[in-house]
Amino acid sequence: MYEDYTRQSLPSKKYRELLGSALCVFNSNNSFIIENILRINSETYNWYQLIDRVSGKLAEPIKMTITNKSDTNIADMFSDLVDKRNRIVHSFQVTFNNQQTLFTKDREHEQFHISDDYLLAFIKENESLSSLLHKFRGH
Repeated sequence: MYEDYTRQSLPSKKYRELLGSALCVFNSNNSFIIENILRINSETYNWYQLIDRVSGKLAEPIKMTITNKSDTNIADMFSDLVDKRNRIVHSFQVTFNNQQTLFTKDREHEQFHISDDYLLAFIKENESLSSLLHKFRGH
């Protein structure tokens, strides 16, 4: 598929919508994690310091704040989502079933398709994390 703004071939609009939604919900949770860290300990951490960290580098502040006040559920879920987000961001575009789409690989170098179902599952998992973060915050 082509658009007026680029001559490069692109996946379908629906696929790009899911891809954009997946990145947006992850980014929302990343900010929500930072909000919860700061709510607990704004003396040790500040927004500027935390927002500049890549998501994987939030593990220690999460452990020292959120996990310290609850359990490992939020930290574990966020870590898993960071790994999945990284697979999406560090994917590669291919032609598959006569359409442009993204593939990625796992740490064992097994390639797999970032399908609509994969993106929808990622979006749902982010919704579950958001619910946990709301509950942790007390709302």
